[in-house]
Amino acid sequence: MSVRIGLGIAGFPFSSPRAFLEWIDLCEESPVDSLWLSERLVSKQMQLEPMTAFGVIAGRTERIKFGMNAVVLPFRDPLVLAKECATLDFLSNGRLLPTYGVGAETAPEFRATGREPVGRGPYSDEMLDIMVRLWSEDDVTYRGKYFQYDGASISPKPVQNPLPVWIGGSSPAAIRRTARIGTGWLAGLQTPAEVAPVVTSIKAAVAEAGRDFEPDHFGAGFPFRFGSWDEDVVEKTVDGYQRARPGVAPEDLFAVGRAEEIIAKAREYADAGIAKFVLRPIASSDAELHSQVRRLIDEVIPVVHAFTSGEEPAYA
Repeated sequence: MSVRIGLGIAGFPFSSPRAFLEWIDLCEESPVDSLWLSERLVSKQMQLEPMTAFGVIAGRTERIKFGMNAVVLPFRDPLVLAKECATLDFLSNGRLLPTYGVGAETAPEFRATGREPVGRGPYSDEMLDIMVRLWSEDDVTYRGKYFQYDGASISPKPVQNPLPVWIGGSSPAAIRRTARIGTGWLAGLQTPAEVAPVVTSIKAAVAEAGRDFEPDHFGAGFPFRFGSWDEDVVEKTVDGYQRARPGVAPEDLFAVGRAEEIIAKAREYADAGIAKFVLRPIASSDAELHSQVRRLIDEVIPVVHAFTSGEEPAYA
């Protein structure tokens, strides 16, 4: 089992596309395992469309993996999404880590487009069934409630066989979906205490389904900051998260302080069954963001990546 740290962004915390590309370069030249982009199609805040942005990331890098956290299936077409994923995986030589979700009932995309969130689970299940078949079969005929395909095929196929299918969400339906078709699970904005029972439930459901599921294919993330809780950028970020998760103590969701605090938070998640991390740097400028990531690379990643061996290096 391997523990690995990836980096994620929400919104566009850069001053320019050039600064974004420099961040990609920094991560590519480091032990950072993967880059993750959140999906928000309807937003006044700048937000990259992940599938398009991945084309830039794939073309600029050779090593690092990349994934969406998570693409919202009800706003996509299964044939187009399957083709996009296969193309990205083919051109990147097998570096796509796709994660799929059904979206929250309160997602602004439903309201903005006049769509009903009711039924999005079964709709998404059909999409996943179709996409998995398109990635592995040459002639896909499908008769469902929402989709009817007759002899569909795509090429190129993904390099990864099978292409990973990570599932987002913690509802009973998401747990069943992960056990039925998923190859990994990625938590949302959840504390270690909230993550632990979901991991346990997924493992039980996978065992009941008689499927193979890698023990290190459970992921979660948290925002981090080398600094102090009273910094303006930290207070503003915490305030935004508390609006999304009222009643949850910031200390349960954030890691702020020295390397010790960030490593300790990762250990809490690891003890809850998490092996893959999507960490989000808290910063107010390009230079600050790069500084935060460099310190993570130097002071935290060597320790966390050694969790599996039981030999955790000393840190300052």
